[in-house]
Amino acid sequence: MKTLKNSIFIGLIVLVVLSLKSALYTVSEVEQVIITQFGKPVGESVIEAGLNIKMPFIQAVNAIDKRVLEWDGDPSDMPTKDKLYISVDLFARWRITDPLQYFLRLKDERSAQSRLDDILGSETRNAVAKHELIEIIRTTKNREPLQTEVLENNDSDLNVGLLVPIHKGRKLVEQEIFTAAADKVKVFGIELLDIRFKRINYNASVRPKIYERMISERRQIAERFLSEGNGEAARIRGDRVRELNKIQSEAYQQVEEIRGLADAKATEIYALAYNQSSQSVNLYEFTRTMQSYSTIIAKNTTLVLSTDSDLFKFLNGIESAKDILITEP
Repeated sequence: MKTLKNSIFIGLIVLVVLSLKSALYTVSEVEQVIITQFGKPVGESVIEAGLNIKMPFIQAVNAIDKRVLEWDGDPSDMPTKDKLYISVDLFARWRITDPLQYFLRLKDERSAQSRLDDILGSETRNAVAKHELIEIIRTTKNREPLQTEVLENNDSDLNVGLLVPIHKGRKLVEQEIFTAAADKVKVFGIELLDIRFKRINYNASVRPKIYERMISERRQIAERFLSEGNGEAARIRGDRVRELNKIQSEAYQQVEEIRGLADAKATEIYALAYNQSSQSVNLYEFTRTMQSYSTIIAKNTTLVLSTDSDLFKFLNGIESAKDILITEP
């Protein structure tokens, strides 16, 4: 009888301990709790950390994370407004702000990730389809032209690689996706905190053709710059030759002017020297005639002179020559 009482007492103690263990639960700082009874939520959500109590055995504790969670979607191919297929890799950050609504609609994080895949993927596809590729790639709409005005002012068929104007930029495109998706996930008790493009690339099937086109455009621009450079070099060389000829011409003109002035000055000095008297004039005439003989008369030279020739008068007689050479002391 005593043994039976002891067994009952021990059983009661075990039942009490199990009841207390089932009735008491703790909530950590990084989670929030929904209490369910037979699978249905009862009461308010427990969001404060600490020790709490519930009905044992018939009520269950459903812990829900309240930290900032990560969503990282798989890269997906989608067309842009300018009909270019790109592969977009997106990531987002979210958290659960209404645990009861979250539990009723999604139950767990796996379902939430699946629903985020659908919503964010759909909104990303819509946003990409409404914008050209350059709008999605560029971070902002502010940028400086990469070409000079020479290329920008050319005909339209030669405007290769000119920058397309950007009206929004990637930040505003991301904001569009965020705004559209945030309203849709809010009904699930989820707050979307941020969304960003992680990687944007061309579709693998069209990537080689895109690269070939880019290389061709860059090569065409390089050839145009090279052609313009060669033309500018030819113009500079022509200007150099023309300037050199001008300098040489002006220098030759100055040399001739100086030489003419020097000859005129020398002639003036000679004239002043030989015009001192009639004897000096005769002497000058004689010496210049003698110099002309050595110039015009060579070996085997025959001269035909008239008797009244200026050259012949000094050969006409020795006496006349002597008379010319006599000068007064």
